Amino acid sequence: MAAGDSEVTEAGPTRRTNWLPLVALAIAQFVMVLDQSAMNVSISALVADFDTSVTTIQAVITLYCLVMAMFMLTGGKIGDIIGRRRTFVIGLIIYAAGSAVTALAPSVAILALGWSVLEGIGAALVLPALVALIAGNFEGASRKVAYAVIGGVAGAGIAVGPILGGWATTEYSWRIIFAGEVLLVALILAMTPKVVDAVRTGPVPRLDVVGSILSAAGLGLVVLGVLQSSTWGWIRPEVDSPVTPFGFSLTVFVITLGGVLLWSFVAWQGRRERTGRDPLVHLALLKIAPLRSGLFGLFSQNLILMGVFFTIPLYLQLVIGLDALETGLKMLPVSIAMFLASAAGSRLSGRYPIRSIVRVGLATSMVAAVMLLATIEPELDDSSFAWSMAVLGVGMGLIASQLGNVVQSSVDASGRGEAGGLQFTGQQLGSSLGVALLGAIVLSGLTAGFVSTISSDERISSAVSDQVGVAIGSGIDFMSADQARTAAQEAGLDEPTTQALVEDYESAQLRALKVGLLAAALLALLSLASTRDLPHGAVRKEPDPDETEAGRHA
Repeated sequence: MAAGDSEVTEAGPTRRTNWLPLVALAIAQFVMVLDQSAMNVSISALVADFDTSVTTIQAVITLYCLVMAMFMLTGGKIGDIIGRRRTFVIGLIIYAAGSAVTALAPSVAILALGWSVLEGIGAALVLPALVALIAGNFEGASRKVAYAVIGGVAGAGIAVGPILGGWATTEYSWRIIFAGEVLLVALILAMTPKVVDAVRTGPVPRLDVVGSILSAAGLGLVVLGVLQSSTWGWIRPEVDSPVTPFGFSLTVFVITLGGVLLWSFVAWQGRRERTGRDPLVHLALLKIAPLRSGLFGLFSQNLILMGVFFTIPLYLQLVIGLDALETGLKMLPVSIAMFLASAAGSRLSGRYPIRSIVRVGLATSMVAAVMLLATIEPELDDSSFAWSMAVLGVGMGLIASQLGNVVQSSVDASGRGEAGGLQFTGQQLGSSLGVALLGAIVLSGLTAGFVSTISSDERISSAVSDQVGVAIGSGIDFMSADQARTAAQEAGLDEPTTQALVEDYESAQLRALKVGLLAAALLALLSLASTRDLPHGAVRKEPDPDETEAGRHA
């Protein structure tokens, strides 16, 4: 055993691998991805239940991912300080409390508190500890299998989420999902004693509070700026921009301030290392080329996937008119394909280079986004849409099956907590930016497209066109055609003008959705540049300790 591995105890009570810890960790992984995928098909139900807008629900979803990204590094470090199993348990308890609050939420504010804040903080403690516990409970070929199982379970959560969320929302209420998570967390906690914790060697590190604040604030401001860009404007200020420094939108200043805080975080980490104090994250980890490439790959995967998962339900529910269960069924191909591709990933890495597999995954995802773009029409082509979603699932599954193992295999046992924190920071930052960025692109495109269309529509008078332009100057919300018709009628417009406005709005919706999917395709293409430093040789099979022991006694 390498010196760096002395921190980890032997997994299980005998020489044979004990798989019971994997069951507990796999269920935890399932819970962490369940509500994120389940709630994407319930957007219209949330809007109706809380009498709010798609933009507000977009903000709640983004905040959930953002809170995880903001505190994931801190969560990983806390695991190093108090022990990973204890951190895992504390995180699960906070997560269950958040699920209970969400299930009972009477308002959007309480929904955000329970789902976005409490669950986000709980997940920030659970996930880095989870990946470190996998590495600490398994070794050799068993560890490779364990990571493949976790990737497959994440795919299963994404697969089950839309169906379960759609069924619960349509037949009962979306609140059932969160109540069920409380029960699942109780089951995990009952199994946690079977999980072997790591044995700490050396002094206990200290938490870098200043670093935690700088990293959380920096990430938060960057994502906030992107999220608000659809209402504040990117460069030119919109009506809703609260202030307009030097005549520019507030967006660019918020994002810049976030970037400055992140630069300050990096400088602060270097200073702590030079003075012999514990940093929040050792910057030397980011000099490990495969780890750095793996982190960017995970960021890109979640950026694309969660952006598409926010965009597609808008099309299925508010354009086509499907309910939550029907939406979940239409999204099932991507989930099944992702699960199967993730499960097959460990076998593929034994025959083909990891870099090649990830590149194929990104290229496949780019093709899928273009295929989906072609299906965005007033009438849904079921077969073309299903094939496009399946192709997207294959691409995402190929990526997911490789990168978690790349990140954790790039460091020894002493670095797994920090690597886990970086891994899930990258993933959740990608998720939050995916929802914020593609959501902003779609909503901004909808507003610009609608204003442009009605101004050139001869059926609509210039007076009405100007009136509508002023009314939606601060942005227009994504709504169904019936809701748009009702709004026009309540404004006192005659039937021919109302019909023309509704048709123009429907046309603008389709163009905006296509622009969002085109952006996803371009992001996948650009992400290929980050794969250069991934392992580019086939992974040689490691001897399984169980098989080796059996060979000695043969």
